[in-house]
Amino acid sequence: MDDLQHMIHDSQFTDKCETFIKLLQQWGKVHNLSGSLDRGSIEANIEDSIYPLGFVEDFGSFLDVGTGAGFPGLIIAMARPEVVGYLIEPRAKRVAFLHFVKSTLKLDNLTILQKRVEDVNLDIEIDLITSRAVTNTKLLLDITKHLSNKNTKYLFYKGSIVESEIEGLGIKNQKIVEYGDRKYLYF
Repeated sequence: MDDLQHMIHDSQFTDKCETFIKLLQQWGKVHNLSGSLDRGSIEANIEDSIYPLGFVEDFGSFLDVGTGAGFPGLIIAMARPEVVGYLIEPRAKRVAFLHFVKSTLKLDNLTILQKRVEDVNLDIEIDLITSRAVTNTKLLLDITKHLSNKNTKYLFYKGSIVESEIEGLGIKNQKIVEYGDRKYLYF
């Protein structure tokens, strides 16, 4: 968790988070981008997004399925500017917001695609596929299998039923890390 502590105290990351919070609050009032827009809720979502960076293996690229208003993909890209990120989001107003934040924060490591993940074709190897609150684990694996290879890792932000969700899927060497109400499924 030293990595996580370092990130939280990194002034560039903190500055980017401040800008992100302001932008999300401004855009969110008009465009209904996210649930709660109070500062505490947004900070909790930021923390939720980066918490797994303290235990996942190093990765050079990631793809976030259903990024929404930026959780977790945009936040991971802010925390790890050396990593190539792909944010997949089908809804136009959320994509417009993500592009605005990318431009404002100069997140040159990001590519934002307005598509459903099933329609995404990339000619690169993805090291890590992430997703938060999109669908169940089996469907996530099915809709991303064309983007993964034998070395791809998965990080799914789950809740209380994660154990029953993965039953019978044949997932090996999974790690379930609990933090608050969240269960992070990593394999």
